[in-house]
Amino acid sequence: MDTKAFKRSLNSSENYHRKGFGHDAEVADTMQSEYQSNLIQEIRDKAYTLKRGEVTIRLAQAFGFCWGVERAVAMAYETRQHFPTERIWITNEIIHNPSVNQRLRDMNVLFTPVVAGQKDFSGVEQGDVVILPAFGASVQEMQLLNDRGCTIVDTTCPWVSKVWNTVEKHKKGDYTSIIHGKYNHEETLATSSFAGKYLIVLNLAEAQYVADYILNGGQREEFLTKFKNATSVGFDPDRDLVQIGIANQTTMLKGETEQIGKLFEHTMLKKYPPNELNQHFLSFNTICDATQERQDAMFDLVKEKLDLMIVIGGYNSSNTTHLQEIAIDYHIPSYHVDCVERILSRDRIEHKPLHQDLEIAENWLPEGEIVVGVTSGASTPDKVVADIIERIFALKAAVLT
Repeated sequence: MDTKAFKRSLNSSENYHRKGFGHDAEVADTMQSEYQSNLIQEIRDKAYTLKRGEVTIRLAQAFGFCWGVERAVAMAYETRQHFPTERIWITNEIIHNPSVNQRLRDMNVLFTPVVAGQKDFSGVEQGDVVILPAFGASVQEMQLLNDRGCTIVDTTCPWVSKVWNTVEKHKKGDYTSIIHGKYNHEETLATSSFAGKYLIVLNLAEAQYVADYILNGGQREEFLTKFKNATSVGFDPDRDLVQIGIANQTTMLKGETEQIGKLFEHTMLKKYPPNELNQHFLSFNTICDATQERQDAMFDLVKEKLDLMIVIGGYNSSNTTHLQEIAIDYHIPSYHVDCVERILSRDRIEHKPLHQDLEIAENWLPEGEIVVGVTSGASTPDKVVADIIERIFALKAAVLT
């Protein structure tokens, strides 16, 4: 399939929309009342530090809603206003935040169900309006919805679209796209759908395995088994790793993406003469500014003396998980929560340890004077952050009274 030609055709369709519908002012007022917080503004105004009683809150200097997420949510709100009676669907979650997705459900927006790991579009009919989320949709999904005669509202973040353009360039030059990401994440699924040949690596260790194979060869069947869910159809490591290009899921750790790019550049320099590097290796900067800013702010925050870290965001939010990884790397007790209701009491908190299921931690809030670091993923509204900070203040204040 010529994905570039399909996208050009879709862009010219009167049923395809990538901008809002002229309800900007009303939607901005609604979103401000539902998602913004006076407390968060107060903390910003006080150099991201606020002390009440025994608690000092240190807020990361970049956190929460990014521009792409805010744009996607605003477009979803506008879509409901512009199509007040039509059935509206979202192909997955609009963003990875439970409170925002619940708000859209309250507005009678439907979410395509997932059956056996696959999205089920059987209920979507001609004339329905379908919103593509901030992290995009696969080209096959777009084609299905277009063929079905749906009105498509595309809220894909421009940073994600930039990665799609990159893998299109790889494909044009017959390079294999090596994508740093999670093979089952919606964004990476969408990106790989625009690629020709591709291989998805989760981390530096997997990238090193591939680099070693490029340099030294190896067991082909072992390679294919290791990456059985993460390669294009018919992928052959002996044939398809001669020319490679680097791309990434925009929410991965910036430093690791850069390391992976350098690893493969050095690998190809070892394998081929330096003057032939460009024939075997392509790299474009596709690291999202917002993800980078939140990670950089987190690295600054964890260098402070903190008693604990609260990381706020959806449990399926990749960029939030990477913020938690940074706290763990610095040996700071950290708790990943998605809403204030997870803070059960002064002694108990329901949280998600890294790569584990939800569990309840006891005695999570230390006695006496404490400094609490707080950050949130790019899909988290300020109000959710404020509710959690207020809860911590209240729990510590109750001990003093």
